[in-house]
Amino acid sequence: MLETIQRPIQDDLKRYAECFRCALVTDNTLLSAALHHVGQRQGKMMRPTLVLLCALEAGQVSDAALHAAVGLELLHTASLLHDDVLDESDMRRGQPSVNALWGDKAAVLVGDYLTSKALQEVTISGNTRLMERTGWLGQQLADGELEQMDITSDRDFSEARYYSVIAKKTASLFSTAAFAGALLGGGSDKTVEALEHVGHLIGLCFQLRDDLLDFDSSKQTGKPKFTDLREGKVTLPLIYALNTSNDEAMQQLALKARKGEATNDECLSLTRFAISRGGADYAEAEMQRLRTEVFNITQQLHNTDIANSLQTYIDYVIKRDK
Repeated sequence: MLETIQRPIQDDLKRYAECFRCALVTDNTLLSAALHHVGQRQGKMMRPTLVLLCALEAGQVSDAALHAAVGLELLHTASLLHDDVLDESDMRRGQPSVNALWGDKAAVLVGDYLTSKALQEVTISGNTRLMERTGWLGQQLADGELEQMDITSDRDFSEARYYSVIAKKTASLFSTAAFAGALLGGGSDKTVEALEHVGHLIGLCFQLRDDLLDFDSSKQTGKPKFTDLREGKVTLPLIYALNTSNDEAMQQLALKARKGEATNDECLSLTRFAISRGGADYAEAEMQRLRTEVFNITQQLHNTDIANSLQTYIDYVIKRDK
């Protein structure tokens, strides 16, 4: 599926990869080692792909769009480094995290370096709207983390607040990627708005699938099972189950999990409860609802190849198993 998604921008992705590699070059020995480690985890280049696809739909993949794609990916990477420190995570995408290898102080400083480098890359575009949007994005990422921390003191399980958090922590990055590509590709305000919304919907689905993976013990996702519950994160499948039942025992157990105090057996009980009460099915249905909205928008695009790529993109996000 990735080959199908990226087919219209194959050559542009090669140019992007070279720009990304150059952005990680430094003379500092420790920083160089950490950046090399980070650079090996580029993965499937989902966000840069979105930037370039939207740029091509809008008109062209310019050098400015390539640098914007690099900048946004660097900012995303910086946020992951900081997240790993906050969550005391030893693994990231199946590999040791930067904080596990070099310590929390180094991980925070590497994250700070990448944030500054990201802003430098975005500035190359010379586009004030994108610079402002990137500043907004950084605020959204931090706001989402803080709101997620604040939720741990809630006594209820709000679906609206769950969506607020994932909109800030995840969807904001995807929507900004689409916004950047469409803007720098020369798209009209209508095109920019439409593609930005596609990015937002894709980002919501991305997080919904990520949360669902924590409920499936048959999948090898690169992170330990029940990670979310052990970190105090009560996600949509369990939220739905709790709000559609009168199980006081599970309510109390979920509150315990939200404080990060649940044992593995208790996390397993909550997971089984969420599945048996239709929580996983509900989250799957939510992704299908968002998918339909993406298809409705992309069917109006001018470039049928890009429309097909974006439709395959959302399907890939929904079906991924890691």
